Amino acid sequence: MVISAELHAQILRYYHVEKWRPGTIARQLGVHRDVVARVLAQSGIPAFGPTQRPTRIDPYLPFILKTLEAFPTLTAARLYAMVYERGYRGGPDHFRHLIARHRPRPKAEAYLRLRTLPGEEAQVDWGHFGHLQIGRARRPLMAFVMVLSYSRRVFLRFFLDARMDAFLTGHALAFEAFGAVPRVVLYDNLKSAVLERRGEAIRFNPTLLAFAGHYRFDPRPVGVARGNEKGRVERAIRYIRDNFFAARAFTDIEDLNAQARTWCEGPAADRPCPGEAMSVREAFTLEAPRLAPLPDNPFPLSTPTAVAIGKTPYARFDRNDYTVPHTHVRRQLTVFAGRAAPAPPTAWPTPRPRAPSCSPGRRSTATLCRPPSPG
Repeated sequence: MVISAELHAQILRYYHVEKWRPGTIARQLGVHRDVVARVLAQSGIPAFGPTQRPTRIDPYLPFILKTLEAFPTLTAARLYAMVYERGYRGGPDHFRHLIARHRPRPKAEAYLRLRTLPGEEAQVDWGHFGHLQIGRARRPLMAFVMVLSYSRRVFLRFFLDARMDAFLTGHALAFEAFGAVPRVVLYDNLKSAVLERRGEAIRFNPTLLAFAGHYRFDPRPVGVARGNEKGRVERAIRYIRDNFFAARAFTDIEDLNAQARTWCEGPAADRPCPGEAMSVREAFTLEAPRLAPLPDNPFPLSTPTAVAIGKTPYARFDRNDYTVPHTHVRRQLTVFAGRAAPAPPTAWPTPRPRAPSCSPGRRSTATLCRPPSPG
């Protein structure tokens, strides 16, 4: 509540000159008691006046303050349970209001504006865009987004999952769309990128490391709770939600990806480049020669999946059943599913899907089951 300078002066005069209590001032002036307490606190007077009465929580304040210093985000409900075990018998609602006064406030932190050289860096993240109903299966609609940090050129591709094969496929298609590879790729702490992190010690996903070695880029995770370090891709996902996906009609994921490709090459490339007096398309023209070249051979993107064959000659994969040779029953087989693999050998029977359809965008029948190698 914003009060006038006249009311502010009246509160101080009644308190200092007339010796009124804060409650009396509040009743007589028709304002809330918290307004009076705030005015007095701003003038250097304790919130409840010089004659504050002891409360039930006073004996427990040292323990509460020490606990909050070690665990600043500890909930009031958990802290109440800890104090209750130590003898406090006040109400939980009142306790929650008291804790709000003593909880340490986060310190304001200043951030530097990050700038990168052309061709130096790209940022990658997933965006969740609801679900698609495909037959009887309900699939998450995930958007793989890569943004070049200098030119803000956006690559967008939708998948029906966020697994490692989709993650690497998104990278490969983005590099192909750019015609080159950035030197550094920044990630959030995704499981596809970082398996474990303890302080500065980071254990990368070995599949991503192999992929990065093939395309010759340096994968780097941003710091924990440092969203500003990859703000370009987060703003790009928000831009995609508002300027591309909102109120968009599409028949299937193939149609959606075709529209996304047209949008990335058209309106998204013609928008102004932030911080530069040119468009994203013009900035990318300057950045393209600084990017690293693509490797001569593609990276194998199929992911092996172990399946157990029962008494019937069918392999269950991706909510569908596929036939296997009858000699392979009661065995552990391996499925290789790729999004751009050749058709299955003609010697094998045609797969019989039990579900209405496979995942659009993935050719689940690309390389069907085979026994695992002895090694």
